[in-house]
Amino acid sequence: MRYLLSIITILTLAFSSSVLAQDKVEITIEGNDKMQFNLNEIKVEAGQTVVLTLKHVGKLPKAAMGHNWVLLTQGTEINKFGAAASKFAGNDYIPEDTDQVIAHTELVGGGQQTTIEFKAPEKGTYDFICSFPGHYAMMKGKFIVE
Repeated sequence: MRYLLSIITILTLAFSSSVLAQDKVEITIEGNDKMQFNLNEIKVEAGQTVVLTLKHVGKLPKAAMGHNWVLLTQGTEINKFGAAASKFAGNDYIPEDTDQVIAHTELVGGGQQTTIEFKAPEKGTYDFICSFPGHYAMMKGKFIVE
């Protein structure tokens, strides 16, 4: 009986540890001086806590080649959002009072990095971009929630 209880305890701990490990996912995405992200697709599970680190691996300063990471709601038109964002330099190119942003990082320059934490939205495919003026044409990808 003790042997059976020991096995049950071990299995319970192993299962609960794997469940806890799945509650949080850490992602690192890099932006460079060529206006490129190193990832064009990110997959997570609905409801997971996402810890996303944006690293600017280039050398140019924020004013010339700043990058951020912006997760948009489904149905957001990237070009319209990007055009609106270009008017908000003082807010890291994130429009104020918008309901089209699920999560975003601050704007960083060459050699800098920033980290955010947020809950993954419901299942679906979402767009992510860099909203620095003009960057969203090349710096974009899909955030897939399974």
